[in-house]
Amino acid sequence: MKRYSLDRAKDELIGVKGTPERDQYEFELKLEIIGDLIQQARKERNLTQEQLGKLIGVKKAQISRLENNTGNITLETMLKVFTALEAKVNFNIQMLNNQINVA
Repeated sequence: MKRYSLDRAKDELIGVKGTPERDQYEFELKLEIIGDLIQQARKERNLTQEQLGKLIGVKKAQISRLENNTGNITLETMLKVFTALEAKVNFNIQMLNNQINVA
């Protein structure tokens, strides 16, 4: 039986880093992790999806979609969720190149 590292398996099954398929996979994985973190924080604070939704002014279904990565959500709503959960949010933005193009 041949052994593969996780990175090599991803490269062969999904595509190497920088390909559209791999970029989409990495993006969806990050969204999945964010949903899991929101669900974990909500449960640690003993809140139901409905209670969290009421705190930020959305329906339970939107909290469910966020936790399960099954719908689009605005950055504003996500920040409201983290604020209601008393979670600190940090963004790390890295520019891929230093060129600024203005059309």
